[in-house]
Amino acid sequence: MEVLRIATAGSVDDGKSTLIGRLLYDTRSIADDRLEAISQASKRKGLDFTDLSLLTDGLIAEREQGITIDVAHIYFSTPTRKYIIADTPGHVEYTRNMITGASNAQASIVLIDARNGVVEQTRRHLYIASLLRMKDVIVCVNKMDLVSFETSAFNAIRVEVLGLADQLGIDRSTLHFIPVAAKGGDNVVTAGSDNMPWYKGPSLLALLESLQPGKGLTDLPLRFPVQYVIRPHQDAFHDFRGYAGKIASGSWSVGDSVVVLPSARTATISGLFKGTEAVSSASAGESITVTLAEDVDVSRGNMLVRQDQGGYPEVSNFTARIAWMDEHEMKEGKTFLLQHAQQVVKVKVLGVEEVLDIHTFQRAEEKKSFHLNDIGTIRLKSAKPLFLDRYADNPANGAFILIDEFSNNTVAVGFVS
Repeated sequence: MEVLRIATAGSVDDGKSTLIGRLLYDTRSIADDRLEAISQASKRKGLDFTDLSLLTDGLIAEREQGITIDVAHIYFSTPTRKYIIADTPGHVEYTRNMITGASNAQASIVLIDARNGVVEQTRRHLYIASLLRMKDVIVCVNKMDLVSFETSAFNAIRVEVLGLADQLGIDRSTLHFIPVAAKGGDNVVTAGSDNMPWYKGPSLLALLESLQPGKGLTDLPLRFPVQYVIRPHQDAFHDFRGYAGKIASGSWSVGDSVVVLPSARTATISGLFKGTEAVSSASAGESITVTLAEDVDVSRGNMLVRQDQGGYPEVSNFTARIAWMDEHEMKEGKTFLLQHAQQVVKVKVLGVEEVLDIHTFQRAEEKKSFHLNDIGTIRLKSAKPLFLDRYADNPANGAFILIDEFSNNTVAVGFVS
């Protein structure tokens, strides 16, 4: 069954967790004992209704504060599709969590409180959605019950978001707008809310069911980072030498010619194995072990690409969009470790090209360094070549993280420009 990965985003108290809880409740995806536990917890809080946000706010600190802190992954399914929802934090302090949670999503749900309209976090979330090149962005204008279900409130937000999308270069056809009241369930699973007869579009669930995942990673050129070299050293497998890893993108079959990077040596695939089962082909997302007919040098951190797909990316001086995640300031000239798949390389920040002003989506002229949650563009030089694609061309091979070489903290996530 097809799987659709979704990320939610919104400011604090916009109702992300309640919306997801409503989605689970109305699709009957909650076990009875779980629902009973939530009901009892709601009563202990003095509520006269079942607080569905408790379904996703799993941490004690989240329940105490009524906010989402860490990314929670929620799984549910319908008769036609499986869903994985990354419920990401809305508070500006946890923007980094939102980026990591959304990095694997195919669609994004951006919540906006109908009372407050577009706020700074909305702008930030739309920018991140454009940065991650989300194929579909669903703008849910929530808490319509608190603005008397007025169509004017919904339309004003819609117009403003469309203006922001034009600024960011987001294709309007990828944006979807739905007025909802998650607490009461209006337009979440069932469309045709009596409270909003002026809305003629689909419910949130109906829209999700209709989305097409789009061009998959299988259709892109092969990228296979070698994670582990298997040498059993057993009599039964005395000469076995396999290379294990997860196919980042593309597909391959036994008999294909591949190029080993960085040596650029060529070889022919003699075998593919899923566990101990021999298969004739494999594609993106599958963990696989490959054997080669020729005796070429392959080790952890190398990458295999298909020879018949032409050239391959090789960069050592490049620009990237980054989201800064560290408490400490980052300036030009700093050095870090860059991790891409299994490869870790030392890099130097040659220049800070721009730090974004989230209010205008323009360069913040006064900023020459990055602080926590800043987003912008830098130029990097690596100690040795990396086999990175542009993120726009291949999301599975165009992203990386920066690591502080002294504290070992992950300080930034980057996307090759």
